[in-house]
Amino acid sequence: MAVRESDDAARVDGAWDAELDTDLELEPITSEQEDYASAPADCRIHTFPAGFGLQTWYEMWQDGEVILPQFQRGYAWTPEQASRLIESFLLGEPVPPVYLYIDYRSLNFLVLDGQQRMKSVFYFLEGHFGDDTPFPGQEFRLTGLSPGKRFKGRTFNDLGTWSQKVIKYQMIDAQVVQPLGPGDYASVYPIFEWLRNNGADRSLQEVRNGIYNGRFVEFLRELNRSPQWRQILGKVSPDRRERDMELLTRFLALRDTGDYRKPMKDFLSRFMQENREAPEGVLAQRGQLFRETCGQVVAALGAQPFHGKSGLNVAALDAVMVAFSENLGRVPADIKARYQQLRGDAEFVVDTRQGTTEAVVVQRRLAQAKTVLFG
Repeated sequence: MAVRESDDAARVDGAWDAELDTDLELEPITSEQEDYASAPADCRIHTFPAGFGLQTWYEMWQDGEVILPQFQRGYAWTPEQASRLIESFLLGEPVPPVYLYIDYRSLNFLVLDGQQRMKSVFYFLEGHFGDDTPFPGQEFRLTGLSPGKRFKGRTFNDLGTWSQKVIKYQMIDAQVVQPLGPGDYASVYPIFEWLRNNGADRSLQEVRNGIYNGRFVEFLRELNRSPQWRQILGKVSPDRRERDMELLTRFLALRDTGDYRKPMKDFLSRFMQENREAPEGVLAQRGQLFRETCGQVVAALGAQPFHGKSGLNVAALDAVMVAFSENLGRVPADIKARYQQLRGDAEFVVDTRQGTTEAVVVQRRLAQAKTVLFG
């Protein structure tokens, strides 16, 4: 029987969905959901096959030419699922394609969808499961196959020469997805929307972290573990869909970029692309500013200061965090009273719940937070 499992157990259409099985609890805001689901930037997509056998893909992976992004959920398949995939290759049955993005600076392939399939093949060729699995180092024997199946219980080394060659030279249907048009920052969303329409399940921040993988993403991961940031979010562990990293990116982008343009999702992607390999000195300064901001927010307002009855309000977070970051060391003694005044202001309430990604609204709530809290 051909393997038809997707890389993830369930498909989710919107990472801001209140029913999403995730750690963060965000206040549902229609404008944020609409921004997230808005049409991708104009960019035509071109796909073409990458015709390599499994052995070649494996060797390219060993050489660092096939990159498997470090998404939070890691390897999710069971040995039985992985075994059914290998059996499908041995029997010549159809296997869903994997989708790749090629980085023309390095000519390396980034796996956008299909990590579970490719890792399963690599682990079978190596003879054991990897360290990122729930069973690191376990011998990879084909298991969970129907009684009487001739490959049941075999490792790669147990297979005959002919069957080993079938595995090594079997082709996996790999499709390279590329944008057609100027600039590459806009490629994230056309590719993501195209993949999502074909059953892939990735949040936008997961895709950003994959496409723009590099020094800045590692910097974000480190900051995301900061204790006082976790206090602000109200969760000890990182969000499985990386929405906490998106909120962190949003703060840094609004803090450092004066020309915000809607949609927010493309604004964040441009910021991540521009800072993909930012100098260590710049990152160190940003890291210090972020930690000091989080520390002063918690000291002044307590833990979870942006939460309401229905969750964390992302628009209140970005406005107040930016205001604090621009006034470090001069927090007024009556800051709590000022914050309550801000949260009760009718205009601020509207600007943190309606049209929250409109440029005029973003600038207005940032300015109001600075004026009320530190004016």
